[in-house]
Amino acid sequence: MIMNKHLFLTLFIVCVINSHAQTTPGIPYGNNPSAGHYTMVNGIRMYCEIYGEGRPLLLLHGSGGSIRSQRNRIPYFQNYFKVIAIDSRSQGKSLDSVSKRLTYDQMADDIKVLMDSLHIDSAYVWGQSDGGILALILASKYPAKVAKLSTFGANIFPGKKAIYNEVVDMIEDTLKTTKDFQSRRLYDLLVNEPHITTKDLKKISAPALIMVGDRDLIRPEHTLMIFDNIPNSNLFVMPGATHSGSSEKPDLFNMVLLNFFLQPFSKKSSVEMYTGKHS
Repeated sequence: MIMNKHLFLTLFIVCVINSHAQTTPGIPYGNNPSAGHYTMVNGIRMYCEIYGEGRPLLLLHGSGGSIRSQRNRIPYFQNYFKVIAIDSRSQGKSLDSVSKRLTYDQMADDIKVLMDSLHIDSAYVWGQSDGGILALILASKYPAKVAKLSTFGANIFPGKKAIYNEVVDMIEDTLKTTKDFQSRRLYDLLVNEPHITTKDLKKISAPALIMVGDRDLIRPEHTLMIFDNIPNSNLFVMPGATHSGSSEKPDLFNMVLLNFFLQPFSKKSSVEMYTGKHS
């Protein structure tokens, strides 16, 4: 796994890449006054944009990203759902210049409070990378708030047992050298968190679709562990895809995710089919 350091970290931290999908011309996703809303949440003004009608679908971006990274998903999914794209704390337009450290628990609590403020009892939730971590925490801590959830490239603990060695080394090296306040908070988060246990995963009652690229930065065995410990879960490994597979193969991604949200959940196994016994 040899790659230019700056490019490698950009793919992992920002998760904002050029997409092959078609976008709606002229709509400034991430800075759209006609769809944007600020809400006071846990001491900050949290920003989100809302599109479409129907059952709420929350879109959560990766570390260092923003609503702009959802620009190729919003036009598609707003045809089926009320899409609520969120800027996480200290990212995008959800400014936080006070907190010395960020935590995923804090950020998941922000989302819960925002949902309460918007009078959302429960929603479908999809998250990329860090957004997937937040989706897992939200579904574990506040199960009533999540009807279905999906993640792409999420991890439940930091370090080399979850993430490939080269990536961990580069993140740690960058944290040691950067003096930028915002960058230090985001890199510190990646180095030291999350701390989701398999016991936490077993608390998730909502149907889950765990997604990952077969060339992801997350180790495949780590993704498989997440899948194995959520009681009602499906697994999708995107072929020929990196950590940014949701944008690299938008048609495939959209089809799989929409099917998961719209169709009844099933986890019937081959063992059951052939033997009549539960696996």
